[in-house]
Amino acid sequence: MENTKLPNVRIDPSSISFNMWKDLPIPFYFAVHFFEVVNPVEVVNGAKPVVAERGPYVYREHRFKTNITFHDNDTVSFLEYRRFHFQPDMSIGKEEDHVVVPNILLLGGAVMMENLPGFLKVLISSALSGLKQTPFVNRTVGEILWGYDDPLLTILNTLVPGLIPFKGKFGLFSDFNNSNSGLFTVYTGVKDIHKCHMVDTWNGIRKTNYWRSEQCNMINGTSGEMWPPFMTPSTSLEFYSPDACRSMALVYEQPGEFKGIPTFRYVAPKTLFANGTDYPPNEGFCPCRESGIQNVSSCRLNAPVFISHPHFYNADPVLVEAVGGLHPTKEKHGLFLDIHPMTGIPMNCSIKLQMNMFIKQVSGITQTGKIKPVILPIIWFSESGSLEGPVLKEFYTNLVLIPSVLEYVQYISIALGTALMIAAILLIISQKEARKRSPKEQGLPNGSPQYSETSPLLQDTNTRNQTETAKA
Repeated sequence: MENTKLPNVRIDPSSISFNMWKDLPIPFYFAVHFFEVVNPVEVVNGAKPVVAERGPYVYREHRFKTNITFHDNDTVSFLEYRRFHFQPDMSIGKEEDHVVVPNILLLGGAVMMENLPGFLKVLISSALSGLKQTPFVNRTVGEILWGYDDPLLTILNTLVPGLIPFKGKFGLFSDFNNSNSGLFTVYTGVKDIHKCHMVDTWNGIRKTNYWRSEQCNMINGTSGEMWPPFMTPSTSLEFYSPDACRSMALVYEQPGEFKGIPTFRYVAPKTLFANGTDYPPNEGFCPCRESGIQNVSSCRLNAPVFISHPHFYNADPVLVEAVGGLHPTKEKHGLFLDIHPMTGIPMNCSIKLQMNMFIKQVSGITQTGKIKPVILPIIWFSESGSLEGPVLKEFYTNLVLIPSVLEYVQYISIALGTALMIAAILLIISQKEARKRSPKEQGLPNGSPQYSETSPLLQDTNTRNQTETAKA
């Protein structure tokens, strides 16, 4: 059965899955949920933050590959671009909705400037007062996500050059829209199907320098869209995420079915964002805090940013208790990926992550007030999609139904061949047994003529009768 799928799953212009790999044909959606701070004044005075979830604000995500270049060593390079288009009918709210969130530039910058000389921090604080900067801002969804003009950028770039590399607009995903995720070079699987889609290099490198151990810096797995075929429950689902600056591995949970197609469900292990104390292999991602969050400051310009599962699902309960309004559940906040094991192609997925920021009071920056140290959620988002329509029908027909029919035909042919071979052997044995039997054993009557080995084959009837009479 493997041979019937090999030509259709590798990265080759002649394969059925090539166009699916080149330009993702399925609806893919990027849904953003905001954590609105409902008590900002109290937080500045030292109270526990309380948040209320807003959204989702849903965007249709279009992915397409360019600069596709095949190499002689069984690899192909490409750039993948992303474009986002707001979907009002799928959203709860509009991009013009206002949301109260932390002033990321001010509070994040304050933590980053904590060790600067006191006089410089006082100078910066005075400049912030002149710009009427506050620790929490009321901005629209569109501004927070895709960028807005903020004079604070100019002030910070003037007083502390290099602290924040942004110029002009600032937004959480200002560099996502119409951008690529870096130059991936992956194996095509033409020479070795078991390496199909596996990353050879990303931006020309095989490991990063963000983290403190060689293992954590390794670029492992695929680019996160497809995997090598012929998977088993013991197979882990590894991929490199440029957004998270690291490789991740999902683990098998259970078998399933998606619209008649058999699948394996993969989920995130509890150790994915565990700290180095609870899970020593993650020590390289430290400095660490509680388990369930990962410090990504080393690949995010030293900003105090942490990633986690939404609502701190699978995290240390201390994180959930420190912020009011969080209610983690597996059904709502656990990520999953349903994959067809024989082809390595995802059927249905929902990858979910949360962006958090560490905020606190910083001496010299009066705008930070009496804020107590806390990991404060800002947004959580999901990237979801599933095969449907003509794409699903083509996949089922060419990569599931036809190979299955061919497999059954193969089994039937083997069974028929085996039956015919057994019948032939029995016939030969039967013929041999028949030759070994004597005439007596065959039950010949007394009056029947008997022949000896010296009897002529042809003789006259009278002669034969005379011979028999003489013997009598």
